[in-house]
Amino acid sequence: MVFSKRIAIALMAGLATVACTAAETKPRSASSSAPRQLPSRDPFPSTYRAYPGVPTLVTNVTIYDGEGGRIDQGQILFADGKVVALGQAVQAPSGATVIDGAGKWVTPGIIDIHSHLGDYPTPAVPAHSDGNEMTSPVTPQVWAEHSVWPQDPGFSRALANGGVTTLQILPGSANLFGGRSVTLKNVYARTMQGMKFPGAPYGLKMACGENPKRVYGGRNQAPGTRMGNIAVDRQTWAKAQEYSRKWDKYEKSGGDIPVRDIGLETLAEVLRGNILVHNHCYRADEMANVIDMAKEFGYTVAAFHHAVEAYKIADLLKANNICSAMWADWWGFKMESYDAITENIPLVHNAGACAIVHSDDANGIQRLNQEAAKALADGRRIGINVPDEIAWTWLAINPAKAMGIADRTGSLKPGKMADVVLWNGNPMSVYTRPEKVWIDGALLFDALDPKRRPVSDFELGQPGEGDVK
Repeated sequence: MVFSKRIAIALMAGLATVACTAAETKPRSASSSAPRQLPSRDPFPSTYRAYPGVPTLVTNVTIYDGEGGRIDQGQILFADGKVVALGQAVQAPSGATVIDGAGKWVTPGIIDIHSHLGDYPTPAVPAHSDGNEMTSPVTPQVWAEHSVWPQDPGFSRALANGGVTTLQILPGSANLFGGRSVTLKNVYARTMQGMKFPGAPYGLKMACGENPKRVYGGRNQAPGTRMGNIAVDRQTWAKAQEYSRKWDKYEKSGGDIPVRDIGLETLAEVLRGNILVHNHCYRADEMANVIDMAKEFGYTVAAFHHAVEAYKIADLLKANNICSAMWADWWGFKMESYDAITENIPLVHNAGACAIVHSDDANGIQRLNQEAAKALADGRRIGINVPDEIAWTWLAINPAKAMGIADRTGSLKPGKMADVVLWNGNPMSVYTRPEKVWIDGALLFDALDPKRRPVSDFELGQPGEGDVK
C-alpha cells in the first residue's frame, strides 16, 4: 500500500514537471509573434533640397550670433550649406565669394513661430481661407500643411522684407484642438513638402479663452464658457490617454490591432513627447490652468502664443520651462487682450523666462526686427537694459528651441544651417532692410540684384510682379 502511494506521488510529480515544461515551451501565439502593423509617423515626408550655394565670406560686419554673442568688425564664412567659422579674422578657401559688409550687420535668419502664410495666403479671399477647421471644437486630425499653398506671395515678402528664413505654420485658433502645425524653410517649391523643414517635430495648436467659447457657444454647443473649454480639453486628453495605452500595449505585446483614430493619434504623439504643444492663450490665469492640466495628463507646453499677460506669471513660466510668444504692442482688440503692457517682452526676458517675438500676421512678419526693437526700447524706458545682441535671441534661438530645431538653426554656430541675413544697417532701426538673405548657404534674395527677387508662379503676369516694396 505504501509502495503504491510513493509511486503515485512520483508519477504526479512527473506529470507536474511535464506540464510545467510544456507550459514553458509552449509556442507563442501567431498574433504575438506577427510583425506589428504600426502607422507611419511620417506619411508626408519632406522633399526639401537646399538650393545651390557657393563658399562665402562676409567681412567688416557687426555680427549677432543669435544666442546673445556679438562680434564687432567681424567675419563669417559659410560653405556647403553650413556655417563654417566666425570671428575677428576667418580663413576662407581659395575662390570663395568675398562680400565687404562695412557698416552693415549679419544675423541668423529670423524664425517666426506663429504664421498662417500659405493657409491664409494673398490675395485674402474666401476661396483661399483654409486656416480654421471650424466644424468642431476638437480637430486634432487636421494638419496645417494640407492647406499650405506654396505660391503664396507672402512667403517672398517675409523673406525679402523681413529676413525670415524659417516659419511655423499653425492652424487657426477657433478650436480647442486646432490641429498639427508644420515648420517650413522659406523657399519657393512646387509642393509643401518641398518647403518642409527636414526632421522638424510637429506642433499641436491648442487655444483657450474667447475664440473657442465664442465660436461654439454661439452655436449653442460646448464649449460656451471657459470652464467648458477646460472640461472639453480634459475629456479629450482622457480619451487620448486610453488610445495611447491601447497602441502601446499592441506595440509591446501584439494582439488585435486597435482601430486608428487620426485625431487621437496626434494627441498620443503629444503624450509620448514627439509633438510639441503651442497654446494660444492671452490671460495669465488661463495659462496657469493649462499648466496644471498639462501636468494632470503628462504632457508639456512648448510655448504660449499671444501671451499678453505673460508678465504676470513670468516666474511660473520660467519654473515650467515654457516660452512666451508675444507682440510688442498689439493689444486691446478683444477683452482677453485688454490688460497688455508694452514692457511685456522685456519683463518676461528679465525674469529669466524664454521670450519670443511672433507675428500671426502677413504684414507683421515683414517687420519682426522692428517689433523686437520696440519692445527693447520699452524695456529700457523702465530700466531693463537688454543689449541688442541679447534681444536678437527673441527672434532666433528662442523660437528655434520652442520649435525643436535649435540643434540645426537659430544661431550662427559652426555646423549649423547657413541661414544668414546681411542687413544694410543696424537691424534695430526702422530704416534698415535685408540686403542679402541666404538659406542653407544659398543666396535667395539680393536687394541689389533684381534677378534675385523671388516671384511665385501665381504672380507671373500680374501687375507689380516681384514687387517687394
